[in-house]
Amino acid sequence: MKKISILIPAYNEQEVLEHLYQRLGKLANDNKDYQFEFLFVNDGSRDKTLEIIKKYAAKDSQVSYINLSRNFGKEIAMIAGLDHVTGDAAVIIDADLQDPPELIPEMIQYWEEGYDDVYAKRRSRAGESWLKKLTSSVFYKVLQKATDIPIQRDTGDFRLLDRRAIDAVTKIRDKNRYTKGYFSWIGYKKKEILYDRDPRAAGETHWNYLKLANLAIDGIVSFTIAPLRLATFLGVVISFFSFVYIIFLVVRTLFFENDLAGYPSMMAVILFLGGVQLLSLGIIGEYIGRIFNESKDRPLYLVEEYHAQPDQKAR
Repeated sequence: MKKISILIPAYNEQEVLEHLYQRLGKLANDNKDYQFEFLFVNDGSRDKTLEIIKKYAAKDSQVSYINLSRNFGKEIAMIAGLDHVTGDAAVIIDADLQDPPELIPEMIQYWEEGYDDVYAKRRSRAGESWLKKLTSSVFYKVLQKATDIPIQRDTGDFRLLDRRAIDAVTKIRDKNRYTKGYFSWIGYKKKEILYDRDPRAAGETHWNYLKLANLAIDGIVSFTIAPLRLATFLGVVISFFSFVYIIFLVVRTLFFENDLAGYPSMMAVILFLGGVQLLSLGIIGEYIGRIFNESKDRPLYLVEEYHAQPDQKAR
């Protein structure tokens, strides 16, 4: 009997866990040709999330959990889970039930047909503001233009990965992680399925625009050096036009005896060039900062507690 691991990163999700557990239980009951593992990764929750997960694990042999030593963020929680899943395939799903577990049997069907990565693409996104949808669309367009890797648009982490895809992703130990990009980078045989994303079943989202902006920066910086090339291009263009402007001022002063406008024009040029230099230094700093983080070679995460049934061992 093949085994499917359902990986659920969880951070302060006490209000939604019961809904999720019931739907996962129905999934297992309706698909008895497969063995299921429900692996929760508690990412330093401050509410009763861990207590509830432990209660499920005490009565249900399908439930395993990892309790991280602190909140490391969802990207790290996912790699921690992938390091410990024991199934022949793994499905990554958020605890908030915006991604329906009822789609998993269709993913399994395509996996049985030979696909290594069956990813769910959002046809609609209920419960999200127009601004979030707009910024998401712009981000994916920019990332697709800036990198040679075929990044999937309107897709999240909700997907099924075959064991060889899991092993490939776990080999990538970057500190600043953008896992959606890794799914594209590893290649293998992929299949897209469409679905309508639901609003949260309960509780409140833990994402805000600052966190999303940081994730977007990680995505761009991790997969392309286009920002560095943009800084170089701006430097060349501005230097060229500055040189032309200097020639213009010299010619106007020598041949037409016009006085230079002095202070205002000088301040405008200085402020403009200063802004461009700071922007360029900021872009370079993003890359240098990531080199600094990688050079420290710290572990991605620390596990406080790992619970699995006696017949389960992380591969």
